[in-house]
Amino acid sequence: MFLWLLIVACALIVFYMKWIYTYWQRKGFPYLEPKIPFAVLEPVCRRKASLGIAIYDVYRKTKHKVLGIYLLTRPALLIHDAQLARDILTKDFESFHDRGVHVDDEKDPQSRGGIFFLKGQDWKNLRIKLSASFTSGKLKAMFDTIEDVGDKMVNYLNGQLRDDDVKELEMKHVMGTYSIDIIASVIFGLEVNSFVEPNNEILKVSRKVNEPTFGSVLRGTCQFLYPGLEKLFMRLGWREEAPNLMREIVRRTIQMREAHNISRKDMLQLLMQLRNNGEISADDNDWTTKVGKVVQKPMSIEIIATNLFLFYVAGYETTASIASFTAYELSRFPETLEKAQRDVREAMEKHNNKLTYETIQDMKYLDLCIMETTRKYPGLPILNRQCTHDYPLPDSDLVIKSGTPVIISLLGLHRDEKYFPEPMLWDPERFLQGRYDPVAFMPFGEGPRQCIAQRLGKIIVKVALAKLLLNFNIEFNPVRKEIEIANYGVPIMAKGGINIRLSKRKESRV
Repeated sequence: MFLWLLIVACALIVFYMKWIYTYWQRKGFPYLEPKIPFAVLEPVCRRKASLGIAIYDVYRKTKHKVLGIYLLTRPALLIHDAQLARDILTKDFESFHDRGVHVDDEKDPQSRGGIFFLKGQDWKNLRIKLSASFTSGKLKAMFDTIEDVGDKMVNYLNGQLRDDDVKELEMKHVMGTYSIDIIASVIFGLEVNSFVEPNNEILKVSRKVNEPTFGSVLRGTCQFLYPGLEKLFMRLGWREEAPNLMREIVRRTIQMREAHNISRKDMLQLLMQLRNNGEISADDNDWTTKVGKVVQKPMSIEIIATNLFLFYVAGYETTASIASFTAYELSRFPETLEKAQRDVREAMEKHNNKLTYETIQDMKYLDLCIMETTRKYPGLPILNRQCTHDYPLPDSDLVIKSGTPVIISLLGLHRDEKYFPEPMLWDPERFLQGRYDPVAFMPFGEGPRQCIAQRLGKIIVKVALAKLLLNFNIEFNPVRKEIEIANYGVPIMAKGGINIRLSKRKESRV
């Protein structure tokens, strides 16, 4: 009897696997033959490639407009056409308005109120409320805080360099530390100096978030692409430590501000205003959080903490990477470096040698450099959506069924010579010369769910680069080659860091 049961069980498993792995074949879509049991996630599970690179490698294997793939046993559709990708994110947004990521209202508070995780009308309501945090007036009010952290970075670098020496420094560490302090101050309202105090609590949380362990790689991948497995982990009690630590920091800070009537111009203050008054004030000079007529608070302390943690996760790695990748590429191209330096100097002279919000806006060539970096090294190499209504694929008889995960490889589109000639060449002037297809350029996503904080992120990166160019010489190193991408994490990260040679400028400008 046991033998018969075993045979029946094995037969059922084989039948189930065959049924699962013929999904795209049965639907009539072009598909990639899966490698059982990990399918396209095999390089990720075997620690041979990061998630973004694994999807990028699949993108390069096909010329089909769409390609059916499998995330372990989960069928998903990879988009290979830039126009279709843009339509999914914008024109046809109503059929793809959810990300399809892990949401567990009962067991996982992080997914319950976070703007990245929310679906449908809940997401839309929160997005409208939070958008008021990123107006030009609000960003301008936060600028002095950002510049203060930039000065701390300059002081640190000055301490690392002798007056007449050229020294090679690992810029990902420098920009990462700068990014941590920006986020601690502008988002969480905490005064830290990680350049001087490397053991502060925010930096400790950061190390937890970015640990390159198998567990963190697995959880990051599942949250994006395999939410059912992430939900199982939560139900089994496997919780990540970093979100809980961050929530405690936020809860403590809010309680202290309310008890002592403390006011600061930062994101935490604006979310406290939303919590107490039901909305963020349209007056850019109004940062008060005094309780108004709101009877039921629309946002709990826990939801505030969740969204601030999401801003941290989304902002830390991308900000640090964009700034350090840009510095590295500038070091490879002396003529481009000279143009960037001239652009920064001319903007400073236009504004009486003061670095202000308006000065940063006038650094147009630096904008091009950052655009080209986000093209070649998109902060988030994939975008994921879930089909929410059956969607007839344009110019075909195929239909994407509701519930189907859809993946857009930004890294694939941005490095596709069809859209960007000589894609591995870092060339900011391609955007001036029109040597690219604007339909394929989506570094912060597109449509209603594009990155809500992209303007703040650009300012933070530009301040870091402006400070670097004004105070230091970036030395050319002709032996530098293309950066190798690390084999872990969701964002694009450089294997072994990003090294550039610096020396002090004899006359620093700011």
